[in-house]
Amino acid sequence: MNARDHATTTARGSDLARQIVVLSAVSFMLIAAVIGSGAFGNTAVEDQQGGALDTDGSYLAPAGPAFSIWSVIYLGLIAYAVWQALPRQRASARQRAMGWPIAVTMVLNGLWLVAARFGTLFLTVVVIVLLLAALGWAFRTAVVTRDPRGGVVDSVLIDGVTGLHLGWVTLATVANTAAWLTTVVPPSWEDAADAIGVAVLVVVALIGLAIAWRSDWRVAPALALAWGLSWLAVERLTGEPTSTPIAIAAVIVALVVLLPPLAVSGLRLIRPSID
Repeated sequence: MNARDHATTTARGSDLARQIVVLSAVSFMLIAAVIGSGAFGNTAVEDQQGGALDTDGSYLAPAGPAFSIWSVIYLGLIAYAVWQALPRQRASARQRAMGWPIAVTMVLNGLWLVAARFGTLFLTVVVIVLLLAALGWAFRTAVVTRDPRGGVVDSVLIDGVTGLHLGWVTLATVANTAAWLTTVVPPSWEDAADAIGVAVLVVVALIGLAIAWRSDWRVAPALALAWGLSWLAVERLTGEPTSTPIAIAAVIVALVVLLPPLAVSGLRLIRPSID
């Protein structure tokens, strides 16, 4: 196996099918994203489900600018879909391992937007939990099949993009679930919103650290998670509903999940033998 094509020597009939499926999956995701953005005059995502998915839909919703990370993730997925379709990637062992899981995440990404537009709020929770599970599978596969000879493009478009997707959807799952619960629990529960929100963020910290540990301290998931947590803090300090305890907890958790992977990465740059 060489660094240029990271491939096995013989292509299989299923390899072309895999490439086509990935291209079809990213096309479906993009069509769903355009519709979900309200580009054709329909209701945008944040205004669907009675506004439950907007930044004021729950105590755990991040501020609007946080969602700009989708542009980075989508561009990365588009670039991956084009790159994996190149002839020299067809018989790649790495692509054989990663193409199908990433295609599943693209489809579920699009299905979430369909569920938000045409389904129920509970259905969006079901779909995003499935998306989170698929991303966990995809990212774990990326880590296990990692080949240091794969090159920068391989690292960025597989490990990097999948990691960002996983980190962001981890927080998005929390926000989506909180939005749904806000519509079904008794109003009296709001008196305990600060305590519940802080407790949930503690769990998020544990999940973020677990992802980092299981991925050999990859930085990408932590970056996306810390990004979302930072904007959650901004929204709780400047938006509605306001919660200073949740905002402070969000900042602390962002540091907790981000600093260890950054520290390990820094040590590896200084002392490569640490691996």
